[in-house]
Amino acid sequence: MGLFDVLLAGLAVAMLVAIGRVALGPTHADRALGLDLGFAVFIAGLAVLAVRLDTSVLVNLVLAATLVGFLSTVAIAKLVERGSR
Repeated sequence: MGLFDVLLAGLAVAMLVAIGRVALGPTHADRALGLDLGFAVFIAGLAVLAVRLDTSVLVNLVLAATLVGFLSTVAIAKLVERGSR
């Protein structure tokens, strides 16, 4: 079992934590944080997989997903803030 396999297993555990936060979060902010964490773990998993498979297609996907993740985080933060008023 190589280093990349260990990293992917650790990211799988982190994804389970994120799913638990989304499912059990008492507030909308907790659920939004869980979604953001889950998406960040997904992007990190793609990056590790890109290095492990030595392919540049996944690197382009990671760059595009990072931009989408940033924009969705800003949008979710605005929704959570608006809901608390």
